Amino acid sequence: MWIDLAYSLSQGRDRTMTRRAARIVELLEARGADDSVREVRFEQLTDVIPEGNLIEVFDGRGKRVLPRYPKAPDFPWPALTRLPASGQFGNVDYNGRVFRLYRHPHPPYVILVAGQLEDNRNMMARFTAGLAWATPAMLVLCAVAGYFLNRRALQPVDQITAMLRSISIGNLSQRLPVANTRDELRRLAETCNEMLGRLEDAVERINRFTADASHELRSPVALIRTVAEYALRNPKVDAESKEAFEEILAESVETSQLLEDMLTLARADAGYGNPVFEAVDLSQLVEDAAARQRPLADAKQQTVTVRTSGPAWISGDRSSLRRLVWILLDNAVKYTPAQGSIVLGLMATPSEAVLTVHDSGIGIPEELLPRIFDRFVRADPSRGEVNGTGLGLAIAKWIAGAHHAKLSVQSREREGSVFRVEFALLRNTE
Repeated sequence: MWIDLAYSLSQGRDRTMTRRAARIVELLEARGADDSVREVRFEQLTDVIPEGNLIEVFDGRGKRVLPRYPKAPDFPWPALTRLPASGQFGNVDYNGRVFRLYRHPHPPYVILVAGQLEDNRNMMARFTAGLAWATPAMLVLCAVAGYFLNRRALQPVDQITAMLRSISIGNLSQRLPVANTRDELRRLAETCNEMLGRLEDAVERINRFTADASHELRSPVALIRTVAEYALRNPKVDAESKEAFEEILAESVETSQLLEDMLTLARADAGYGNPVFEAVDLSQLVEDAAARQRPLADAKQQTVTVRTSGPAWISGDRSSLRRLVWILLDNAVKYTPAQGSIVLGLMATPSEAVLTVHDSGIGIPEELLPRIFDRFVRADPSRGEVNGTGLGLAIAKWIAGAHHAKLSVQSREREGSVFRVEFALLRNTE
């Protein structure tokens, strides 16, 4: 805008001076007019033309022809040494101001027309000052408008992002809404839906394989266990064979537990592990789990303390909740050394019941904490110091999620761990 205005003003000034020179040419070419008549007409013409005092006519030798007496005697007209081949423009300074000068040849004359540029410069100065004030305001306006336009334009992207974050392995059947447009967002949504379909198919195949393999392996493992138990009942078995059968029996028991855990998770992933909810007193489950676990704790000279604040009724599946408490308590007993302590607590608030299992065990390495609820992840690095399948906490996480509870852990190596489960209380237990 600034360049266009400056160019327009400059061209407008030049056209004005060209038109003034053309009117003088018409006067010089008038027929039947002698020098005195031309001088009178020149005076009349320059009197009505703005800046007419800055128009003069010279001959080829540089002698002034019109007007007879200069109206601007001190104006710095250029010296005319030769006639210009065509019109020429230039600038001269006069009384501290810049003037535009136009030399127009009209043999045997040279017409000189001058005009001030102060108005143009003042206009440009005002326009520049206006731009200096308007530009920040325009930038702020554009920034605000751009922000809201971007928010509106990126809103579908935020919606896609939120939906993708809500999709997990348990709800891979969900799909993103596809807008009836022909833009990049539609192609993105369609691509994401195709990817989700492939993931759902792959996960379904893995779950089916895990469930089928776990189910098919249960029978041979059960047979191995039965044969080992039957062999141990034989009084004629020798000591070496008895030791071998005992080892086979122990391994078969552990393998059976692993298969059961794998089958449980496979059913949960496939959506077949939906629990049956009813009103359950969580404090009673805690007391029962502690009573069942005390013989194992006593064998390791551990102390198990139960702290409850009274009944805590929640909505849940009784067998699943019993398994959740058992898993957390069993882990605490396994990973706590001899003569350690375990505190099983249940605190009821007006809105939730908080179950905590605090042990003085080996703790969990810091780098392992983010993955402790993953499958086949165990806190003992050797995986041989403590018997287990590495699936217990994964099952506990699934049970907590099925009950809309929050399962978390805090732990430090060689100082123990605290597992915390937050349940929503029933509003009415009558």
